[in-house]
Amino acid sequence: QVQLVESGGGLVQPGGSLRLSCVASGSISSFYFMQWYRQLPGKQRELVAGIMKGGITNYPEFVKGRFTISRDNAKNTVYLQLNNLKPEDTGVYYCCAIGVQSYWGQGTQVTVSS
Repeated sequence: QVQLVESGGGLVQPGGSLRLSCVASGSISSFYFMQWYRQLPGKQRELVAGIMKGGITNYPEFVKGRFTISRDNAKNTVYLQLNNLKPEDTGVYYCCAIGVQSYWGQGTQVTVSS
């Protein structure tokens, strides 16, 4: 059993930045994918970034150039750098580890507002 704990969310003005962290209770090096999802108010959860075991990353078009995912296997941590945030990015951001089993964190709230 692996626990994922997200942090780094908060209130930021439009155009601002946040760095989210996801710390795992065990090694993340064995997971095929580490991903970040978000759930906007009234909408389904959606993928915003993924990073494969070998370091290859993928992003949906709507975040390309603004969000960056990275991982530090030594620290069992995955990061999501959020830049040029918009009010429509407001929501709960979740970390997900996909392997033989998949695990989810509890989420961290990101609010973009002036």
